[in-house]
Amino acid sequence: MATTVPTAPGTDPIASARRAPKPRPAGSRRSGTSALLGRSVVNLVLGIVAVFWLVPSFGLFLSSLRSSTDNSASGWWTVFAAPAQLTVDNYAGLLGNAQFMGSFWNTIAITVPSTVLVVVIGALAGYAFAWMRFPGRDALLIVVIVLLAVPVQVALIPVSKLFGALGIFGSVLGVILFHTAFGLPFAIFLLRNFFTQIPAELMEAARIDGASEWRIFVRVILPLGMPAIASLGIFQFLWVWNDMLVALIFTNPSSQPVTVAIQSQLRQFGANIDVLSSGAFLSMLIPLVVFFAFQRYFVSALLAGSTK
Repeated sequence: MATTVPTAPGTDPIASARRAPKPRPAGSRRSGTSALLGRSVVNLVLGIVAVFWLVPSFGLFLSSLRSSTDNSASGWWTVFAAPAQLTVDNYAGLLGNAQFMGSFWNTIAITVPSTVLVVVIGALAGYAFAWMRFPGRDALLIVVIVLLAVPVQVALIPVSKLFGALGIFGSVLGVILFHTAFGLPFAIFLLRNFFTQIPAELMEAARIDGASEWRIFVRVILPLGMPAIASLGIFQFLWVWNDMLVALIFTNPSSQPVTVAIQSQLRQFGANIDVLSSGAFLSMLIPLVVFFAFQRYFVSALLAGSTK
C-alpha cells in the first residue's frame, strides 16, 4: 500500500521545488568572471590614458600659478615639494592687461555670433532639406556636400579681396562671416541627416491638426533634434574659439582674438611662460565650461543611433 509524506498545511511541494534556486552552471560563472575582469582591465587602461592625456593641461595650470623665476629655475612638478610657489599674481596681471582683455572680448564677440548663426541657419536649412519639397532640392544638397570638401586655405585670398572691396577686412564682422560661411555646410549636412530619422508620422499628425511648417519646426523638430543641435553648437564653438589661422589673416591689432594675442606674446617674449601659461589656461577654461554644460546632449547625440 502506497504511503504519502505528510506536508505542512498551506504548502505545495511542486511549487516549492519550482521556487528553489537552481545552481548556475560552472561555465556561466566563468564567463561572468571573465566579463568582469575584462571590464576592469578596460577601465584601468582608459584611466591610465586619461591621466596621461590630462598631464599637459595640469602642468599648464600649475605653471600658470608660478612666477617667472620659479618657472625658469625648475619644472612645474616641483610644486608638490614646495607649495609656496603657487600664486595668483599671473592672473591678476593678465586680467589687468588691457590688450589681453580686449582680445578676450573680441574672441567672445566673434565666437558667439558665429555659433548662433550657424546653428540657426543650419537647423532651418536642415529641416528644409529633410522634410520639405522644393525644386532643385537634391542639386542644392549635392552642392552642400561638395562644399564640405573645400579646404579653408583655398578661400583665404579670394575672400580677403572680397572683404577688402566691401571694407570689412580686418574687422570682427569679416571673421564672423567667414566662420559662418565655412561652418554652414557641415551644419546643414549633420542636422539634415539627424532630422530625417524623426518619424514622418509626427509631421503628418501635426499637419492634420493644422500646424504650419514653422510651428512643426519649433514644436516638433527642435525638441527632438536638440541633441544634434547642441552637439553642433559645441563643435562650432570650439572650432571658432580655438581658431588662429583665420583670425591671424582677417583681423588687425584692435580686433584680434585671444589666440592671436597669445601668439604675439610668444613671438615677443619667447620664454615668458608665466604670461603664456596663464593666458592659454584662461582661454581653455571657457570651452571646457561650454563642453561640460552641454555634455549630456552631446552623449545623447552619439548614442541616438544605437537606441533606434
